[in-house]
Amino acid sequence: MFRFFLTRLLTFVPTFIGVTLISFAFIRVLPGDPIIVMAGERGLSEARYQELREQFGFDQPLIVQFWDYLTGILHGNLGMSYVTKKPVWDEFFALFPATVELSLCAIVIAICLGIPAGVIAAVNRGKFFDRALMSTALVGYSMPIFWWALLLIIVFSGNLGWTPVSGRIDLLYYFPDATGFMLIDSLLSGQKGAFASAVEHLILPSIVLATIPLAVIARQTRSAMLEVLGEDYIRTARAKGLAPIRVSGLHALRNALIPVVTVIGLSVGVLLAGAILTETIFSWPGIGKWMVDSIYRRDYPVVQGGLLLIAGMVMIVNLIVDLLYGVINPKIRKR
Repeated sequence: MFRFFLTRLLTFVPTFIGVTLISFAFIRVLPGDPIIVMAGERGLSEARYQELREQFGFDQPLIVQFWDYLTGILHGNLGMSYVTKKPVWDEFFALFPATVELSLCAIVIAICLGIPAGVIAAVNRGKFFDRALMSTALVGYSMPIFWWALLLIIVFSGNLGWTPVSGRIDLLYYFPDATGFMLIDSLLSGQKGAFASAVEHLILPSIVLATIPLAVIARQTRSAMLEVLGEDYIRTARAKGLAPIRVSGLHALRNALIPVVTVIGLSVGVLLAGAILTETIFSWPGIGKWMVDSIYRRDYPVVQGGLLLIAGMVMIVNLIVDLLYGVINPKIRKR
């Protein structure tokens, strides 16, 4: 198992180098000068402009700038934001809990609804439930996130008034940010109604963010289950008189989980990458919205460091998924 883990871990090195190069090049190919963006409407004199270029190292060749960036990363320094003057590390980990909270709620919804839907569709192949569930999954996967989010806001927030439009909690509640997770902090605050408000603010963004992963998980579960349900050992289990729910839920589902776990892992990585559209529409103060704002402001250190940290989180999730393969199917550990 250790060799299996070490082999997967070594793949981090080329991936890390590639991500640093992409994150460095990405922001620089966008039009716009970060110094002019920082100056805004005030403008700058030519002397001040050249002074700032020298201060931020923009007067150096790109290869020198990249080397300085890479050296800083290896020393654990991702730089400081041009706008807020705060270290990128501090800003990232101050906002990361908000994205994690939203992403975890979304993936729980996707797993709890997607896997049962896929199993039910596979067991009822070609019947009404199969067609209905898979058609719904196809619609959910095809629906643009921004349109779906705005539709839910109009119906449930605007017309019915059941849920808030944006934010993480009502402004009338104030308490220390102990963990960064609003659900936990609202509970620890002891303020009446704070936890309920946090849950209400989380409902619509979680549903919107869960829609595509739910559809993918449901369709992948159905596909994997259909393949497994045709195996000889499933027919043997049925011939022994085992209950259908035991055959499907115990014998078939466990052996169908590997491709499903892959999809779940990739979905978690995508969700942790920021859920940019969802966070922007719902004004959710997470890393997705933070990255969008930083791109607009041409805040090079934030965009570079944010992309690198997000990629690191995705790589860690993929490593966990690889290790889960070995738990689900011990034969994989020997490869």
